[in-house]
Amino acid sequence: MRPERQQQIWRSEAGSRLWLSGLIAAMQDVERPEIRRRPVAPEVIVAFRAQLALTASFRVSPISTLRH
Repeated sequence: MRPERQQQIWRSEAGSRLWLSGLIAAMQDVERPEIRRRPVAPEVIVAFRAQLALTASFRVSPISTLRH
């Protein structure tokens, strides 16, 4: 998915919930001891850093007006 399209999805309430649900599922998966013991491949770390950079750049966008 192109970054421009991805940012449009995140700007909607449903997109925010989808992103948060995915984040929670990933965190629950990696907290399992058998997963935590595995070494992480370098390409996974690179992809993870790229995703974090995308998320961080989104945060500098105008603040959402959605009520929480």
